[in-house]
Amino acid sequence: MAYPIDRKLVIAVSSSALFDLSESDAIFRSDGAKAYKDFQEKNLTNVLAKGVAFPFIRRFLNINKRFPDKMPVEVVLLSRNSATTGKRVFRSIAHYGLNISRAIFMEGKSPYEYIPAFNASLFLTANEGDVSKAIQAGYPAGVVLPSKVVDDESEEELRIAFDFDGVIADDESEAIYKGGDLPEFHNYEVANSHIPHEPGPLADLFKKLSFMQKLEDREQEKSPSYRRIIRTSIVTARNAPAHERVVTTLEAWGVSANETFFLGGMKKDRILSILKPHMFFDDQKSHLESEAGDIPMVHIPFGIANKP
Repeated sequence: MAYPIDRKLVIAVSSSALFDLSESDAIFRSDGAKAYKDFQEKNLTNVLAKGVAFPFIRRFLNINKRFPDKMPVEVVLLSRNSATTGKRVFRSIAHYGLNISRAIFMEGKSPYEYIPAFNASLFLTANEGDVSKAIQAGYPAGVVLPSKVVDDESEEELRIAFDFDGVIADDESEAIYKGGDLPEFHNYEVANSHIPHEPGPLADLFKKLSFMQKLEDREQEKSPSYRRIIRTSIVTARNAPAHERVVTTLEAWGVSANETFFLGGMKKDRILSILKPHMFFDDQKSHLESEAGDIPMVHIPFGIANKP
C-alpha cells in the first residue's frame, strides 16, 4: 500500500529551481506582473528548459518506480506564480513525465510557511529571501545556485552529497571553531567525541534517505542483481581527530553514508569533480564552488557560518 504523505520523504521545489525561468523572470523585473503573465500565456505551449534542480528531482522521483507498491517519495511544487501563470509550469512537468501532482500557487507571495503542511524535508528554490525566511522559521530549505544543467537520461543513480556541520548536524562545533582556532576545535571535539550532535536543518532528509537505502538493502537481499539507485556522501572539512564525533552522531541516529570524506580543509571541488553529485548541500558559500561550473550546489544559510 502506498505511504500517506506524512510517512513519505517529501521534497518541495519552486518552479525557479525546477525550470530555467531566466527569460520570463527578466520580463517580470523589467515590465512587471502583467507583462510576465502575458508572456507566459503567449508561450503556454513552449516547454520550459530544465533548471538546476531538474536532474536531481527526476532521479528522486524514480525511487517510486523501484517501489511502486509503496510510492515512498513525493515532490510538491511551491510557487510564487499564480495558478494562471503556473499553467505553463505544469504543462512542462507533464512534457517531461514528472509525477508531480500537488502544488500551491501564491501569486507573488512566499510559499515557505507551507513547508510543514506538506511534511517536506527540503524546500529548494532560487529565491534567497524565501530560504532565509524558512530557515529562520526552523524549516529545511536551500538556495539553488546557478550552474550548468547536466542531465544524462540514461543514468539512473541519484548521488547526493552533504556537508556535515550546519547541514546534517547543528552548528555547535562551527561556533567553537569560529570563536577560537583549529587546536581548540580539535580539543573540544575529542572531549565530546562520545556525544552525538543535535540535528541540523537537513537531518530529517538525510535520515529518510537512509531509510530509502534500507528498502534497497531488502531488494538486494531478495535479488543480488538489484542495482541500487541512491548513493549518499558526506564531504566535510573536518579531519582526524575531529572525525570521530561525526561517526558517533550517525551511529546514534542509526544512519550512515555510502562514502565519507574528511578533507582537513582541502578544496571540496577536488572531491566533487570526481563524485559528480546531482546535488551538494553546504552552509558555507565559499565551499560552493566548482571550476567546471557543472555541479549543482545548494546553500543552506544556517547557523554561525552565515552570521556577520
